[in-house]
Amino acid sequence: PGARGLSSSLEAHGNGTMVTPLVKHKIVKKRTAKFKRFQSDRKVTVKESWRKPRGIDGRFRRKFKGLPPHPNVGYGSNKKTKHLLPNGFYKFVVHNVADLDLLMMHNRKYCAEVAHNVSTLNRKAIVERAQQLNVNVINKSAKLRSEEDE
Repeated sequence: PGARGLSSSLEAHGNGTMVTPLVKHKIVKKRTAKFKRFQSDRKVTVKESWRKPRGIDGRFRRKFKGLPPHPNVGYGSNKKTKHLLPNGFYKFVVHNVADLDLLMMHNRKYCAEVAHNVSTLNRKAIVERAQQLNVNVINKSAKLRSEEDE
């Protein structure tokens, strides 16, 4: 196991290869299904997004047997894997090249995501700088124009 770990860390620091997270935790979700609003399947005017039931006689609020579960604190994620992306990194939204410098020492824990309102020209500069700093950018191919369009 020692030799395998050494080779993967050498690959991460070489140029042209992708960065790997420092530790890769297994993400376990207690529930993947959405909590739907009660009777959203019956009435068109009642949307699916969760609302707390507040009726005085409502059987759903009173948690009668055979009714869907309510969201509560027990469904929360593990502290170690909360906000963790499937690739093993935490997301950091980058708006300019200066924001990337914050990730210089944390490139094995955080990956960059270029903000949605950044121009194509600035995106290219951010992606280029990220490559120099060995920072993983999760949406590096977004909003890139091909050569035929120009």
